[in-house]
Amino acid sequence: MCGIAGVYGGERPSGGHRNLIEGMLRQIEHRGPDEAGCYLDDRLVMGTVRLSIIDLACGSQPVGSADGRWWLCYNGELYNYRELRRELDRLGVRFRTDSDTEVVLQAWLTWGRDCLSRFNGAFAFAVYDSVSDELTLVRDRFGKRPLFVARHEGAWLFASEMKAFLAYPGFRFSFDTEHLASIFATWAPLPAQSGYRDIEQVPMGEYLCLSGDRVERGRWAELDLEPGPAPESEEAAIELVRAELAAAVDVRLRSDVEVGVYVSGGLDSSIIAHLAAERQSGPLRTFSLEFEDAVVDESAEQSALTGKLGTRHHAVRVRDEDIVCTLPDAVRHAEVPAFRTAFVPMYLLSEQVRQAGIKVVLSGEGADEAFLGYGIFKDALLLDAWNDLDEDTRLDRIARIYPYLPHFSGEGAPRRMLGLYRQFTEEYLPGLFSHQMRFQNGRFAVRLLRDAAAPFDAAQRLVAGEPGYAGLGVVQKAQWLEFRTLLAGYLLSTQGDRMTLGHGVENRCPFLDPAVVRLAASLNHRFGDPFDEKYILKRAYADVLPDQVVAKGKFPYRATDSAAFVRARPDFRDTLTDQATLDEIGVLDKRFVRALVDRVFDGPATRIGTKENQAFTLLASLFWLHHWFVRGQARDTSPLRAGLHVVDRRTSALLA
Repeated sequence: MCGIAGVYGGERPSGGHRNLIEGMLRQIEHRGPDEAGCYLDDRLVMGTVRLSIIDLACGSQPVGSADGRWWLCYNGELYNYRELRRELDRLGVRFRTDSDTEVVLQAWLTWGRDCLSRFNGAFAFAVYDSVSDELTLVRDRFGKRPLFVARHEGAWLFASEMKAFLAYPGFRFSFDTEHLASIFATWAPLPAQSGYRDIEQVPMGEYLCLSGDRVERGRWAELDLEPGPAPESEEAAIELVRAELAAAVDVRLRSDVEVGVYVSGGLDSSIIAHLAAERQSGPLRTFSLEFEDAVVDESAEQSALTGKLGTRHHAVRVRDEDIVCTLPDAVRHAEVPAFRTAFVPMYLLSEQVRQAGIKVVLSGEGADEAFLGYGIFKDALLLDAWNDLDEDTRLDRIARIYPYLPHFSGEGAPRRMLGLYRQFTEEYLPGLFSHQMRFQNGRFAVRLLRDAAAPFDAAQRLVAGEPGYAGLGVVQKAQWLEFRTLLAGYLLSTQGDRMTLGHGVENRCPFLDPAVVRLAASLNHRFGDPFDEKYILKRAYADVLPDQVVAKGKFPYRATDSAAFVRARPDFRDTLTDQATLDEIGVLDKRFVRALVDRVFDGPATRIGTKENQAFTLLASLFWLHHWFVRGQARDTSPLRAGLHVVDRRTSALLA
């Protein structure tokens, strides 16, 4: 795993090519602290900081073709690189290293852009044809690895993380209010959004090709949620699930360094830990979070699992003070507003993993999206069928959607929720029917902004422009939205890639293997009760996991939000209401900010619901984003610790 950065076109700053790329790479060296290298020519400067995992001795970057025409800077892992290498060997391709990076380059040289559909991996890369002066930027199909692009004074800047742009002379960050309104409303950046003006993401499964003044954008991978033929029996379905998940774990254990596993105490990570432990010659190392706040703690289930599997387990216990004190550093790595504090403990956990000598972890992300584990899918089913159901059936289904939330369970709770559900049985946000109820919390958070007239327009444009979206079923539409918004925009990025790579740890997600996602589409709602989430997964692994893990039901990973600040740092309210800072940020409604902060800190805590917690966390993260990026305090001016290997192909005799 690595980080990449570069500049295509434009005038080079007076400091020189090498100083420019060294400064950009220094901002993201945490992603790849083992090595650094760059390529320079008259039109392009690009480089990589490397986290060495495969072919430790010979996998250095950038990688060039034998004739020196093509150059690759690569951030990622190609899990099926051995199979592709064998195929390329049969075609006569000769390799100089054992790295997956060289397989990517040789596949590109052999098949061109068509190679991408063969890739099973998590990646973002830049490949350059120095003869035609064509640079292509590519991102993996699910958005597991980040890739940002900025246009500045005739130059194209690109990087794994936006903070690299701080090293480009004259570049300044400023908030984009349309992006912020959309992020606050829908909980996460949409595929192309960054939160800042003049910065965009290369969306998942897409590429951006630059050649002189020509710009080409395209999609190489579709999100195919159409169900294929179902197995004839539940037993056959279970065998298929076991086989595909075992294969997905097998290829993700390919590494020249030890691989660990994150365990939350839930079903998904427990399955991955079980499969990884079966394949280890010695005890598997597992890592988890424990919380001082009993409401969000899952240590009992974690202990049951790790005891059954016999793993060498490491746990990080998180207090309120830890969340509050670590928030600034975690936000610096996240780079975008966050609606939960759950990413902060993940940053602390990756620090523990790295200190334990582990560079790679497996985790359970993607299972809920692929196998319909979230309550929002049950919401969609209920709301779609609402008018055809009698009241007793409605009440029964409401009680089974979010059993872990107090206002959905207990005596009389479902009946109290009837009125809420009735409000959302008609579609008033075209294309977003399944998510309308969720987005109510977002409507509240949007009030933080001074100018946010149409916060859902961007999401509606996204689905309106998606071929085939209108023809999907109600649950498939909800699934598509989860893959394209919360999964890619928060779970895989803010809470995933950015927190693990913040300490030089790579995360791998077996449930996001393309074959597993395709299989899930063929099995969902074909067996069991659709209101018993992930039925087939529970059946497939009930005999090898602790009963309390399988029977637990969905309990999303969470951390303490506003209450942590009230208990640990009551003076934080002064930070969030500082008049000078609010004026400087400029995009916030100061009256609403003060009212929200007063409500949170003046309590009682029982009055603070989900929407207030989300708005508070978005506000706190925005304050730190202003500090780090708009003020530019995130910039690191120290030299690269790993040194810099330079491939210099400039025609000029002057050296930087």
